[in-house]
Amino acid sequence: MELEQIKIFAAAADAGSFSKAAARLYVSHSTVSRAVSALERELGTRLFERDCRGVVPTRAGKALLEGGKALLAEADFLKQRVAEKGEKICTDTARR
Repeated sequence: MELEQIKIFAAAADAGSFSKAAARLYVSHSTVSRAVSALERELGTRLFERDCRGVVPTRAGKALLEGGKALLAEADFLKQRVAEKGEKICTDTARR
């Protein structure tokens, strides 16, 4: 499982649609579909009930959504904390 896959999955669950999630994330519909399919294959279970109106998380999907949102929040917190504690990297190519 990749954080990006979980982020895409959560966006689809929140939006109720792969297309709406794709628009919110500025990615293609196929990117969302592939990410969710890869998670379903890896976890061995369906994460969404799909119909013509959109998608609804299954029981397994709800479990992933809850844990996944907590994981994404923790990853954001960790990224912020490391950035605050770390030294800035010089990106000026003239100084190298």
